[in-house]
Amino acid sequence: MSPKEKTTERSNWLKFLAGLALVIALSVLAWWVTQKVYALKLPFGIPGKTLEYPIWAVVLGILGNLGLRLFKAREFVKPGIRTEFFLKVGLVLLGTGINLKLMATAAGGAIIQAIIMITSVFFFTYWLAGKFGLDDKLRAVMSTALAVCGVSAAIAAAGAVMAKKEQVTYVITIVILVALPLMVFAPMAAHAMHLPDAVAGAWFGGNIDTTAAVVGAGTIYSDAAQKVASIVKNTQNVLIGVVAFLLALYYASKTEGGKRPSAGLIWERFPKFVIGFIVASILFTLGWIDGGKGTTLEALKNWSFTLAFVCMGLEFAFGEIKSMGWKPVAVFLIATLFNTLLALGVAWVIFQYLLPITM
Repeated sequence: MSPKEKTTERSNWLKFLAGLALVIALSVLAWWVTQKVYALKLPFGIPGKTLEYPIWAVVLGILGNLGLRLFKAREFVKPGIRTEFFLKVGLVLLGTGINLKLMATAAGGAIIQAIIMITSVFFFTYWLAGKFGLDDKLRAVMSTALAVCGVSAAIAAAGAVMAKKEQVTYVITIVILVALPLMVFAPMAAHAMHLPDAVAGAWFGGNIDTTAAVVGAGTIYSDAAQKVASIVKNTQNVLIGVVAFLLALYYASKTEGGKRPSAGLIWERFPKFVIGFIVASILFTLGWIDGGKGTTLEALKNWSFTLAFVCMGLEFAFGEIKSMGWKPVAVFLIATLFNTLLALGVAWVIFQYLLPITM
């Protein structure tokens, strides 16, 4: 290796380490802010835990992004900003806390509701986004986030269709901002309609897009509603890998002009993290690993996602977001209204008449 090549290699390593150090520092700060907010009680009795770590990680990443642009140091630290790596590690670790037996052991109504809601909300949102002229990849990410389970589903969909990081950040931000008021107003509306606990819980689980906000809404309503809401939401969470696989298959076929894609192309486009996610879920289901609440694996998953969200903020392209305009927000809000009304009807029919639960 020539002296010039050695100098270049040392320079690249320095840039990588500088970028990685920045990402880690901002991630630690994001967790510190999260813990401080967790201890707070927000207006209307909202628990601070509803303001989850992704929003603080993204916000701090964006602030870091602005600072780097101000001092013209963005290109220097860019080699250490590894969004995709941290995302994929986090998604594999996500599987270590998902029990596949849930599909067989959960209340039958939760399974039926999950299938109806995921299918209906996904295709309605995808169709609506098409009418508004949104980019296909943004349509896929937004539709999956609304139909399945919010942030994690958006990340999985983005990996499957190779969406832009700005699109993922955009959708995640909207998901969190919309989930918070829904967590407050849904229980209020349920009380006004005098919904039974099971129906209310199923409505929250099928409508609100983040697990923490679902649990929060159930807690505000009643203990029984919280349990049903958690079952319904977790049943939808199990299907993240399935949706990601189908999206990868569909988008692989689109690159072939609608023709049936070859096995090689499917494998090339297929998000390999889905395999890791499924294997991890199987191992958790068998009891060989434990990534549940309070475990080391869960902590690693949360840190991986925090690092990824910080990286998203650091890579945030303001021009891209500005070019997206108001249309994605309009689509998201209309689809959320559709999701809310449909989830209420489905929850009422299933848990009040077809498969009522005695609490």
